[in-house]
Amino acid sequence: MLTWVPLAVSVAAGAVTRFNVRMARYLEIHPQDPQPRLVAQAVEVVRRGGLIAYPTDSGYAVGCALGNKEGLDRIKLMRRLDDKHHFTLVCRDFAQLGQFVIVDNAVFRLIKSATPGPYTFILRGTQEVPRRLLHPKKHTVGVRIPDHRTTQALLAELGEPLLSSTLILPGQETPMTEGWMVKEELEGLLDVIVDSDVDSSEPTTVVDLTSGTPEVLRTGAGDPSRFA
Repeated sequence: MLTWVPLAVSVAAGAVTRFNVRMARYLEIHPQDPQPRLVAQAVEVVRRGGLIAYPTDSGYAVGCALGNKEGLDRIKLMRRLDDKHHFTLVCRDFAQLGQFVIVDNAVFRLIKSATPGPYTFILRGTQEVPRRLLHPKKHTVGVRIPDHRTTQALLAELGEPLLSSTLILPGQETPMTEGWMVKEELEGLLDVIVDSDVDSSEPTTVVDLTSGTPEVLRTGAGDPSRFA
């Protein structure tokens, strides 16, 4: 288990000021043919309790292992998130996604038609989801299946979803898109940074499927018209 020492941090206008220095592992992974050795190194850090910044098909995300309470707190601090924020379980495939959210036939067809891709779906969580990850009143959580080779390689090696949030810093509206910039801005707050291509500078399109009628909560990289 990695030991994290809380930092004195100031986050403003998209920048993070650190008052001490820690060195995150920086791994350059090929976007089309991810190197298994480097993927395994990144995942080992996650398994040991570390925080990872990684590329997706909709900008960078920051994530940790599903049961990592300390990692969750660190993400909240970095992004200045409250308890009502919907965190996302980034899943390898539909079979994995179905373990963590309640999916009826209609929802199954909608999600199946849009994945893998840059969409986040809000659904009621199952008992497999740690209670602290669920919305306190709605008992919902975000789920997504990314269409990105590096992300998929990380998920395959990890064997479970990554608890994640889009890497949008306070004061910004779009996610970070360059690994070197993540390193420059956030190295002191992370344990491993994966540098690989991203497919879009827009965040995911977020769709709430809890009421039976799709409601687009945020328009992003995914085409929202399929849910109209």
